Amino acid sequence: MDTQQLVDFLETAGRLKTLLRTGWVDSGIAAPESVADHSYRVTLLSMILADEEGLDSLRAVRMALLHDLAEAVVGDLTPMQKEGKTDWQMEERDAFRRLIVAVPDRLAEPYLDAVEEYLAGASPEARLVHAADKLEMLLQAREYEVAGYDSDRLMRFRHVSVEGELEKSIEFEIKSRMGKK
Repeated sequence: MDTQQLVDFLETAGRLKTLLRTGWVDSGIAAPESVADHSYRVTLLSMILADEEGLDSLRAVRMALLHDLAEAVVGDLTPMQKEGKTDWQMEERDAFRRLIVAVPDRLAEPYLDAVEEYLAGASPEARLVHAADKLEMLLQAREYEVAGYDSDRLMRFRHVSVEGELEKSIEFEIKSRMGKK
């Protein structure tokens, strides 16, 4: 393993710790979470959901850890920003490929496969991670609301809808707490 390349990779990934989530910035959150903050809880939720549902939790955790890595290079785009860019997924794929060359080929291949699987929603684990991503955002909106931020400015995050019985149950629980402090 080329340790110099690996450290370069980790330094680039470390940018996610200071890359603020654009949607929260646009909503006027003074000190919003970073992409790394978000990814941590998405990963934790993905592990719990996968274990509870009898899915491959390692596969889900791998996808969750990698799902926003390319943002260290391309930035965090909101869904509205993505609507205006037809090539955003290609940009993210290319950025991920450029990043992942730092790890040995035997590791890079399954990591690339995990990202492709996630982007395509091609497995129950990928769909679960997509749901965890949405649920984490909804939960974060609730937490900002509790912290005193204007709930009208956070309204656009309440549209979240997920599939799966457990996931729907979590969505309902979070939404039932919204508007209450």
